[in-house]
Amino acid sequence: MSRPLWFNKLLTKTFPQSRMIAKMTNWPMVGGWLDDWLFKDDDLFLVPRQKIVSINRSVPGQEQTCAPYEVVEHFIREANFHWVMDECNCRAGMHCKDYPVKLGCIFLGEAARQINPRIGRQVSMDEALWHARKCREAGLVHLMGRNKLDAVWLGAGPGEKLLTICNCCPCCCIWNNLPWLSKDITRKITRMPGVSVIVNDNCTGCGECAEGVCFAGAISMKDGRAVISDRCRGCGRCAMECGQEAIEITVSGDQLIEQSIARISRAVDVK
Repeated sequence: MSRPLWFNKLLTKTFPQSRMIAKMTNWPMVGGWLDDWLFKDDDLFLVPRQKIVSINRSVPGQEQTCAPYEVVEHFIREANFHWVMDECNCRAGMHCKDYPVKLGCIFLGEAARQINPRIGRQVSMDEALWHARKCREAGLVHLMGRNKLDAVWLGAGPGEKLLTICNCCPCCCIWNNLPWLSKDITRKITRMPGVSVIVNDNCTGCGECAEGVCFAGAISMKDGRAVISDRCRGCGRCAMECGQEAIEITVSGDQLIEQSIARISRAVDVK
């Protein structure tokens, strides 16, 4: 059953306190309850913003490029129902000044029919594809997969019939709380299959990538050089911001798209 409009307004108003709730996921007993209530069976990954180099190991020396957002477009084309939110609750709650508040999440699948029509609208496949492109052009990063948190606050279920495509900014997204969430929850938000992020010899140690760019807190400076930890979720934002082209996003193997589609299909049915 869809949530009333007042519930959505309350969530937006209280969004700045989300970090406090994120920290509570580490509390004994409380953390387990929050995990079960809001994150059970979640499986989400970030979609790199830019084209990435696919290392084709079957033909040594040859490189191919692929566009990770093809995974987003695949599910939009496959879905039997498309829904776009009127605004991003995260950016609205934080009064974002740097990224468009009106570019909200995309929800796909049968469960999206239950979303309150006063907070968004049903769209066609072409409109959903256009919305996703506008989000990328605005510098937002797609986070996609099965997300029980959305099913709960929207009152839309079952969760296996609701695919989330969140369009995240580096300043306001709820997943900026990743460093404060429990490990049981954070392991459910990952990189796309096979994606890796490395720092090459172009790094001058300027520190640009370590200042307000990584939502996962994965980049630090050590001995005058950027270091990327295993917290990295492969969103690609650091590579886009680096003026020295010192950060590379690559994928091992040549089946990024197929593996990513198969993984999401196991978690969510959008038909």
